[in-house]
Amino acid sequence: MRELTPQELQGILKDPDLVLLDVRMPEEFEIASLSGSLHIPMPEVPNRLGDLNPGSRIVVLCHHGIRSERVARLLERSGFTDVSHLVGGLDRWADEVDPSMPRY
Repeated sequence: MRELTPQELQGILKDPDLVLLDVRMPEEFEIASLSGSLHIPMPEVPNRLGDLNPGSRIVVLCHHGIRSERVARLLERSGFTDVSHLVGGLDRWADEVDPSMPRY
């Protein structure tokens, strides 16, 4: 599993094969999200692995990076081969890339 900084993620956002997997809870997702993100709350991920292509380039997102790291590890154990997570989460993204993103 790779760790991506906000700047590294910003550099690959235009990749058409990229899947942004947001694992925050619905109320968090409503406050702020990255455009085009697939929203699967962390507790649902184990039962929804079939919604994801194991060959896709997946970047897992959450608020601070803790849940995203756990889910990224789960994906790797489940046979996903190109998995990363956003270090510092969307909170760090808002600090370093998009200060207009709502904070909570």
